[in-house]
Amino acid sequence: MRARVRGIYTTAITQRLLDADHDVVQASPPIRERFDHEFGFAPADVAASTTADRQGVGLSGDPDAVRTLREDLAGVAVDALSWDDPAPEGAVFLAPVTDAMGSGAVVDLGDREAFLPFDDADGYVEPGDVRRVQVVDAAPPWGDDRPEVAEALGVRGGLVALDRARSGVSANVRGERATELVRTTELLQPDPPDGWGVRWQRAAADADMSALGDALDAASDRARALDALPDGDPDDVPVRLDTSLEEVPAAATAWVWFGRESRFALDDDRRAVATTMPGHHRVKAGSASASDAVDFAEGVLAHAGDGAWGDADETDDLPFAAVVDAFGPRDDGTITIEHGKPEGDRYTLGRGRITALDADAGKLTVERDMTGGGTYDALGIPREEGDVAITKLTEGNWWYPTVYRSEDGETKGTYVNVCTPVELFPDGARYVDLHVDVVKHADGTVERVDDDELDAAVDAGHVPPALADRARTVATSVQNALQ
Repeated sequence: MRARVRGIYTTAITQRLLDADHDVVQASPPIRERFDHEFGFAPADVAASTTADRQGVGLSGDPDAVRTLREDLAGVAVDALSWDDPAPEGAVFLAPVTDAMGSGAVVDLGDREAFLPFDDADGYVEPGDVRRVQVVDAAPPWGDDRPEVAEALGVRGGLVALDRARSGVSANVRGERATELVRTTELLQPDPPDGWGVRWQRAAADADMSALGDALDAASDRARALDALPDGDPDDVPVRLDTSLEEVPAAATAWVWFGRESRFALDDDRRAVATTMPGHHRVKAGSASASDAVDFAEGVLAHAGDGAWGDADETDDLPFAAVVDAFGPRDDGTITIEHGKPEGDRYTLGRGRITALDADAGKLTVERDMTGGGTYDALGIPREEGDVAITKLTEGNWWYPTVYRSEDGETKGTYVNVCTPVELFPDGARYVDLHVDVVKHADGTVERVDDDELDAAVDAGHVPPALADRARTVATSVQNALQ
């Protein structure tokens, strides 16, 4: 398997791939400097890129290669979760338009909705239209964004892209190398189908003639296959069209979300080849400024001659207080509680006031004002105007409690959520809910709930058995502590 890797997890993933005897291609200059390894520029079978929110990676490319890398990364640690995407990058659908918005339209792909910008549509778009669209930017299931689609077909790769919306040959490279690439194209005797423009990508600037030729041939084969796609039946939509391709495999995308333990496991992979501070990936996942700060701190030590941050056995502790001092969250500030689900969705439970923060202990308390209506899950008591939810969150804990109190301060009950280890980022507390929970009623009765939902999630493949076992163990410990 040949993989192209980009983003904050690149060094760790590269190390894992090389240990598994896979090839890493089109490596970035820092990776080529960091590893004692000869990296080639052949076309990649799979591309791995960090998601925009830095919580995990997206994998796109050949289905077998995507499956292989997904299985490897999902095994990083017990709190890594993964999903196949029903709307993978490069997939082509015949889809109905369901809504029109300010800058584009919403189209129904079946298992997901997608966004079609008007600039990427052929003519006027209105609800009820049926359009042939291609996914150009897949979106992770835990985010709020829809995948983005366009009507003009394209073939996108790390070295070269072919596009129906372009013409001729161009290069996304600066300086004389751009001119050289355009001229080199003639020497390669390209054979892209009519109507497809060629656009060399940045990585092509360092590739040799053989790699460029292989990439252009592979892209041309896929373009010809896309030209041969069936039209589809407008009365039978939505329908995916590219699964009928015989010459090239259908596009595939998968997503891997890393929990706190997974980030520390990836630190160990990275530490094998580069100076790596405690909590490297955990800090980088917090914000762009935090990521830059990690690079600076590690760069200072590396250039000072320290080959490593320290003994790996002594670097398990995250410098949480230092992270809070530099980036937040802040005492008297606010924070959202971002409630992930094993199926891949994510919900915001609301933004609350930080009423207490102990950075040295990695703890904070959040208060949220509740609206009236309905009942509290599992507690079975009314949710009333004036109620307050007091949540205590601890970095790294596999559970957290929320106490519900009435307007006059009376305790209405406690709900303890069992989840993957909590991470307290500057903008939100993040975790994935593991279904099973423990509640303590106002009369002191303790009850464990939703074991059946956890069992169902395991049967559906949403929660790995090892992670489910950990959740049950945590729930038992919480239940015993509350009784």
